[in-house]
Amino acid sequence: MKKSNRKKTIINGLFALIIVALVAGLTYTFAGPGKGENKDQWKKIEQKKTITIGLDDTFAPMGFRDANGKIVGFDIDLADKVFANLGIKVNWQPIDWSMKETELKTGKIDAIWNGYTKTAERAKKVNFSTSYHKAPIALITKKSSGITKYSDMKDKTLGLQTQSSAESALADQPKVLKQYIKNQTAVGYDTFDKAFTDLNNDRIDGILVDEDYARYFIKQQGTADNYNIITGQFDTSDFVVGFRKGDKTLQKKVNEQLAKLEKDGYMKTIENRWFG
Repeated sequence: MKKSNRKKTIINGLFALIIVALVAGLTYTFAGPGKGENKDQWKKIEQKKTITIGLDDTFAPMGFRDANGKIVGFDIDLADKVFANLGIKVNWQPIDWSMKETELKTGKIDAIWNGYTKTAERAKKVNFSTSYHKAPIALITKKSSGITKYSDMKDKTLGLQTQSSAESALADQPKVLKQYIKNQTAVGYDTFDKAFTDLNNDRIDGILVDEDYARYFIKQQGTADNYNIITGQFDTSDFVVGFRKGDKTLQKKVNEQLAKLEKDGYMKTIENRWFG
């Protein structure tokens, strides 16, 4: 081989190695050390004595802001108690609910805990805790609309929260409600309260939502007599905590605490506090 060709070959080889190193470096940068979804993070959480949990801070009564801006709710009480028992403080992080699994996978949060329901689609992305609460899906309409059953929504406009359990229920059980609504498509909202605003202003005809949230929201408005709450045909939702696939220890610790709090009566206490 000529000297010039040998030199060219060496240079090309070095260039290829540099490209490989750069790609590997970028992969490490974006994935981040310790942020891989298959790595158990419990030791890190235990050492820091803090855990970051993602929530939609408008989802009453599970997790929301009170009149003073403080994050409160059933899930807040429950998670704070679980981790207090483990000597860990919870850092509550409001997130875009439609991006919750992405926030978890990239390590921006360590768990999803805020009226998070168990679905087959979500199971592909995260691991679940044991179920700690069951919530029916409800259709909310104004009494003035005359809509009192699912079939009354024929050619009517339905609203729901994007990436919510209601959206999953609508898609998974199309014969319950989807077959009736206008264009068989619902209007998506980033938060439920915006859907209620549009319902009250007759921009939509109904909202599909977790019944717990609906009843709490309507009670707080002081206008319970203005709405129909229609239930009975959708499957009941199981509320769970969402974890990264690798966080087996965290999953186990939370499950142990949930069982303990169910047994000692704490779960019943906060259910009475928030659901009545």
